[in-house]
Amino acid sequence: MRRSVPVWAALLAAPLALAALPAAAQTLRIGLAAETTTADPHGYAVTPNATLRFSVWQGLVDQAADLSITPALATAWEREGDNVWRFTLRPGVKFHNGADFTAQDVVASYCRIINNDGEVAQSYSRLVRPLANVEALDPMTVRITTKEPNPLLLNDLASLVIIPRSLVPAGTLNFAAGPQCGVTGQWPASTAFNDGSAAIGTGPFRLTTYTRSGTIELTRYDGYWGDKPHWQTVRMTPVTAPGPRLAGLLANDNDIIEAPGTADLARLRQNTALQVTTSPTTRLIFLQLDTARSPSPFVQGGSQPNPLRDARVRQALSLALDRRALYARTMDEVTIPAAQFLPDGMAGTLPGRPVLPYDPARARALLAEAGFPDGFALTFHATNNRYINDGRLAQAIAQYWQRIGVRVELDTMPSAVFFTRRARREFSVAMGGWSASAAETMLFFQSWLVSTDANRGQGTSNYGGWSSPEFDAVAQRAFTTMDPAARADLLREAGRIALDQMPVVPVHFEGASWAMRRMIRYAGRVDETTRAAEIRPAQ
Repeated sequence: MRRSVPVWAALLAAPLALAALPAAAQTLRIGLAAETTTADPHGYAVTPNATLRFSVWQGLVDQAADLSITPALATAWEREGDNVWRFTLRPGVKFHNGADFTAQDVVASYCRIINNDGEVAQSYSRLVRPLANVEALDPMTVRITTKEPNPLLLNDLASLVIIPRSLVPAGTLNFAAGPQCGVTGQWPASTAFNDGSAAIGTGPFRLTTYTRSGTIELTRYDGYWGDKPHWQTVRMTPVTAPGPRLAGLLANDNDIIEAPGTADLARLRQNTALQVTTSPTTRLIFLQLDTARSPSPFVQGGSQPNPLRDARVRQALSLALDRRALYARTMDEVTIPAAQFLPDGMAGTLPGRPVLPYDPARARALLAEAGFPDGFALTFHATNNRYINDGRLAQAIAQYWQRIGVRVELDTMPSAVFFTRRARREFSVAMGGWSASAAETMLFFQSWLVSTDANRGQGTSNYGGWSSPEFDAVAQRAFTTMDPAARADLLREAGRIALDQMPVVPVHFEGASWAMRRMIRYAGRVDETTRAAEIRPAQ
């Protein structure tokens, strides 16, 4: 019997001569690996949304491909003490509607972020709530005062993009006056950004058409203050399965695609009509465990005591995983097996730490010691279209857990469904992915591990509800320590506590890849976004 061969595989194996890029070509077609969830730039902080956001909007500062801070709508800044920062704004910047950019737009944007009913998981409000005040000292000067010293304020501000003052309620804005900023009226809803009426930024492209699961179209903004992008039109189309995504590139339907299938990378590199760019990333793939609730909805049928509250059980789930085998067999050697919460060498990491151990015998012993010699039952929830090989990875993890006596029901789903349910804390054991916007562990600890405090914008992604006074005491000191060396020491101490308690189980760090026609160039980015303005024709 003949085996059928997928169309994309046949195209990849055949000699291929893609049409040359015409000299006057002005349209760039990007195949996204995942769907966006919204066009609202203050809605949900996930990578596909960031790819769109940074094409249309900008913050006071930006991050280069290596995460270093660069000027954007602010040209300079200085600290006036540990809690006060002064920003000089870029003159001559105009919004897509022709309005001048001023300090009032900054105040309005930060006020809107804390009044966005459509926000998911406090993605951006967690960064604004720690601010005591945002003041427009004059049209070109902003002063930001933080409630506590924040050594990574600039990294936070890179995520907070600016919208026009005209979109928010009329009146005199006063950030320090409370959540409503001293005004009454309707704040712009996410639907207004999705339909384009509020999609007004200062970035290199305008949003022309937005469709969550279809093609997003951008048009070059010729009034952009910075280097003009090459492309007159950009079309971004989500194709969540790697085979069809690659087929679109090979059939000349796309010029560049995100995340080509890991098994195809070697053959893609041999194709003279294509090229592959890879970049290391800080994206940690991990398993988040419900340590707070007992019973927990998807453990032991949701009616018995929750074993995940015991650190020995959590350690057993980690010891059951052979991360080196996952790297070689499931991930096709495009990941880095995890030893801790960020790659070695970044601030707050434990130097020279080996990959987390694989010891199924010890795992079974810990389960018995915790009172579960025959294991227990759980449902493991994961995405199947968001991270590299996430469906395959989830299956492999479930199999490892089965081998130590944990009875696993696997439930994978599209990311749009998964993220909504996870934000409602519906899961007991869930796959997670997170990419650091600074080269230190502080931001991961602030979002995912510290006890949840919505007013301080901390623990907003701590869906497992872990709360450790010992960890919190050390981490909170780190969060307000301005000296980098002293902060790194505190972060290492907090990291040791978290690895011992294992409320989240680190699995590996992803590598990012893009495949493209040889006549264009994209260097890639650590944050895994695909920025159309940085894609250029080959020289």
